Amino acid sequence: MLHFCYSTVIDAPIKVVWSFHERADILDILTPPWQPVQVISHQGGLDVGSVSRFRLWLGFFPISWVAKHIECNKPSLFVDQQITGPMQYWIHRHQFITEDQQTRLTDSIDYEIPGGFLVEFLIGWWVDSRLKEMFRYRHQITQEYCKN
Repeated sequence: MLHFCYSTVIDAPIKVVWSFHERADILDILTPPWQPVQVISHQGGLDVGSVSRFRLWLGFFPISWVAKHIECNKPSLFVDQQITGPMQYWIHRHQFITEDQQTRLTDSIDYEIPGGFLVEFLIGWWVDSRLKEMFRYRHQITQEYCKN
């Protein structure tokens, strides 16, 4: 299993950062424009049971990705799990911690790439670099929308 973690201090109180993530259009805002990802739907906000549907493009091939929220502890944590998609396993924790009137936003993901250890060894570095690029963008956008 692979692990990814990205953390940033956002210059805003935790309530502001959490509220930003509750927006109905949050997935459209946080999806980097260069990524071949289309948001199909997002239902239920951040609550347990909410479902997000995406279409990813690998070249000319569309892949369906469905994620369901399995844990929510407002305003400090929500967790989503891949129900269907390109990964063998995917759990994404979104954590919000107050630090001196600011908020530490941490995204951590445990995941497995289909194909086992050899495939993870060969392309895990590439997946990690794509995740880093995406979360750098997401945290930057969060900072811009939320800053005091």
